[in-house]
Amino acid sequence: MSQDAANAILAKMSKQKTNYICNSCNFENSKWLGCCPECNAWSSFEEQKNSALKKDSKIYLEPKLLNQDIVSPKRILTNINEWDRVLGGGIVPGSLSILTGDPGVGKSTLLLQVANILSKKYNVIYVSSEESLDQLQIRAKRIKCDENSLKFIDSSNLNAIINTLKNIDLDLIILDSIQNCCIQNGNFGSAGQLREVTFNLMQFCKEENKAMIATGHVTKDGIIAGPRTIEHLVDTVLYLQTDDKNQIRILRSVKNRFGSVNEIGFFEMNSDGLQEVTNFSQQLINEASNAIGSMLVSSFEGSRPIIVELQALTIPTNYGVAQRVISGIEHKQVILIAAILEKYLHIKLSSMDIFFKVSGGIKLKEQTTDLAIALSLLSSYFQKPLPEKSLALGEISLTGQIKPVSQAQAHIKEGSTFGIEKFFLSKAQNIEKTSQNISFFTSVYDLLKLFPE
Repeated sequence: MSQDAANAILAKMSKQKTNYICNSCNFENSKWLGCCPECNAWSSFEEQKNSALKKDSKIYLEPKLLNQDIVSPKRILTNINEWDRVLGGGIVPGSLSILTGDPGVGKSTLLLQVANILSKKYNVIYVSSEESLDQLQIRAKRIKCDENSLKFIDSSNLNAIINTLKNIDLDLIILDSIQNCCIQNGNFGSAGQLREVTFNLMQFCKEENKAMIATGHVTKDGIIAGPRTIEHLVDTVLYLQTDDKNQIRILRSVKNRFGSVNEIGFFEMNSDGLQEVTNFSQQLINEASNAIGSMLVSSFEGSRPIIVELQALTIPTNYGVAQRVISGIEHKQVILIAAILEKYLHIKLSSMDIFFKVSGGIKLKEQTTDLAIALSLLSSYFQKPLPEKSLALGEISLTGQIKPVSQAQAHIKEGSTFGIEKFFLSKAQNIEKTSQNISFFTSVYDLLKLFPE
């Protein structure tokens, strides 16, 4: 092979390769496609050029033993118990976290409060890429921030932001928001730009050992706007959610490299900002009434059980097909329990409209709620209330058997703390001896004893 041919091959190999990446699921393809074959999203492919990797034989990595001594980083505590618990015990230095939620839910307010509290003990800076300093001052005065100890920057230029942060002694950086940051000469607002911004911020946090919390926008489906790659890059993903009918805000951890996922904290919005609600279960129990179709249940959210009220309403349908209006719990779970009750108890729930909800804006996912769902449906069907301050725990199989649940003792302890007087459990439930008033059930047939003719 001639030298010219070899040089031509090397030149060709060094050229940039073009790939197309789906901004919904990160699927890669060498050609542009109208519809992603992985997630079926339309017009989601964007061009991305990658330089060919050059072989470097001078780079070596030193293997380390897994059992070698590692110094755990000292977390930054805000003394806001609901916040610190959701993050797994505080903010970890060198970490990048994303706080996202619907517009107006209180993301900026919550982070400004966190920054204000920590600025009295740590070096904290609030970087706003969306609002000016004048707008931030208005919010700071409303929530009574100490503006003398908290630093501010209002810029969307990521290069300028990082260069500034490197020259300041900092412990925590608040960035509002990550989607509004741009790299010089970059394509503002694109998925590729957002990935590059996130990667640069993550690299800065690790190299400088600085903790950063950034806000993120969400789409109409409630997920972080942009590619899911952002969630894979960052250390922690937090969602701030709300029920439109009240002022309660729920902070939920969906990804946490330094703590448990699905941990939740409760806040209430008032004129002074967001205030933590430490006794949320007690608040729901006090609001619950001994009404027909009402039943209390305990469900683990992260590391703690939460007591909520289930409400069911069954009425004869006026249409050919019965309605099923369900919120706060898996739609198919309620339909399945209704089918089991109709099969074994010969109750015509298929000819009834069923309206079912979970109070307090909580969304339940555990199977421990099966028994409580069944009891609330039966209470509404027979028009008879269940015993006051009672709580049900149990899973119902397709054969109608009531199965035990895990961590029942923790649920009972939590219920007793908040004044629950009676518990409904599976007969197969293995629990310690207790003075609590407990009724045991083997199958759905036993449930009819609570509704005598």
